[in-house]
Amino acid sequence: MNPEDLLKLVKTEMPFGKHKGTRIADLQSNYLAWFAREGFPKGEIGRLLALMHEMDINGLRELLRPLR
Repeated sequence: MNPEDLLKLVKTEMPFGKHKGTRIADLQSNYLAWFAREGFPKGEIGRLLALMHEMDINGLRELLRPLR
């Protein structure tokens, strides 16, 4: 993880699915867990979703608050 990735989490919106338009940092835990079980998409979005999932399960969402 690099600092730029944290900014991407608060700025990047989901480009597809039922949460299209929601910022990755605002996605619900159960949606991130679903991707973890079913497989993250390839590419940048998948990498950011996996990072957000790791932050979520480790209780690190608060790190994103100052970046909003």
